[in-house]
Amino acid sequence: MSPDIVKHNAKPPLRAMPPIERFTPITPHMAISPTVSVVVPAMNEAENLPHVFATLPQWIDEIVLVDGNSVDDTVAVAKRLRPNVRIVTQTGKGKGDALAAGFAACTGDIIVMIDADGSTDGREIIQFVGALVTGADFVKGSRYASGGGSDDLTFNRKFGNKVLTGLVNRIYGTSYSDLCYGYNAFWARHLDVLNLDCDGFEVETLMNIRAAKAGLKVQEVPSHERCRIHGESNLHAVRDGIRVLRTIIREWRNNPVTAAPEPAATTPAADQGAA
Repeated sequence: MSPDIVKHNAKPPLRAMPPIERFTPITPHMAISPTVSVVVPAMNEAENLPHVFATLPQWIDEIVLVDGNSVDDTVAVAKRLRPNVRIVTQTGKGKGDALAAGFAACTGDIIVMIDADGSTDGREIIQFVGALVTGADFVKGSRYASGGGSDDLTFNRKFGNKVLTGLVNRIYGTSYSDLCYGYNAFWARHLDVLNLDCDGFEVETLMNIRAAKAGLKVQEVPSHERCRIHGESNLHAVRDGIRVLRTIIREWRNNPVTAAPEPAATTPAADQGAA
């Protein structure tokens, strides 16, 4: 066999395995070397934070709470619950703006976004991280995947989500089952292609569309949405549904986002930092 053929068929060398002290135990059968940041956008959620923080795994490396200028004790409660929490004060308005500020402040290799109202369960983070370290670039929670569900989907929200999800799947050739859900995780290195530039609840749709346009490997994991524990939601099905539709149309009209490199999708799990 000629040297040229050998060179062509040879597999690219794997990155060196991180030293054992770099690994964080997740379960008795799994440890990871990537660091994990969790972003929690919050405005007047002091009553809900004790429950939310109690569900967050102890092995996560960083909690970034983005305070939307709360008038209650949100910040004080967060600091009492987790003294090492990072507080980012939001300068703009809306969930999209809050998440952009939180993502920019993260130092972890993996970023997870959850809600502060108690509707998302931090104990599910292990599923998102597991999917990322075994090859995914972007992991989205789905209330419609097997094992998922919701205690809080009204008829209007369910119908609107189904229509908008079908529209995105048709335009981009995706197979999403749940477009408008705020429980997602991704490798921080993909922040540039996600490039958040929206203010409101349409942020989840924007992220899902741009992940698809960038050619990221997207994986859904089942998630169960619970009802808000205290307070009232700022989500309005019709108003925010129209914002989501406008976002879909705008992204369709714009030029495609440059595709991201794919080494993460082709390397083995060990090369992602899982053991």
